[in-house]
Amino acid sequence: MQLRLKNASSRGLLAAAREIAAMCRERGAMLIVDDRADIAMLAGADGVHLGQEDLPLEAARRLVGREMIVGISTHGVEQALAAERGGADYIGFGPLYPGGLRNNAAGKGLEMLREVRAAVRIPIVAIGGITEATMPAALAAGADACAIITDVVRARDLTAKVRAILALQR
Repeated sequence: MQLRLKNASSRGLLAAAREIAAMCRERGAMLIVDDRADIAMLAGADGVHLGQEDLPLEAARRLVGREMIVGISTHGVEQALAAERGGADYIGFGPLYPGGLRNNAAGKGLEMLREVRAAVRIPIVAIGGITEATMPAALAAGADACAIITDVVRARDLTAKVRAILALQR
């Protein structure tokens, strides 16, 4: 589970992160907090995910140590290699397809995902415009996991959508 509340106050984000971290622990799930290593630490989350303009990887690693997961958003081979060399535990790669939550005009595509997969050994989470229908292709191209947002949140039946996506991974 990734907690991403861009417009929340620090106080509000911490309260939400603490509550969600407790729910995740009860269910054996992991919580990654977007952008905020400090909030992740204080909430007892499992890790933090950083964008290219967020706290630098080296600083985040010094702050959270090796006990917490640190993921980095990447958009090409060079950024992916830099994240791996810098000690990231995984990379987010994308946007894979146009559209998605951010309404991306263009996607990086499956070929670039294959190039990134060939370049790095750490896990890759593909993101950006991925749907239940396109997830198998992303996994076949080298993603270890896929972040599917819009296809889930716009589903008429969230539970059925999530179950259908999870069934594809079995």
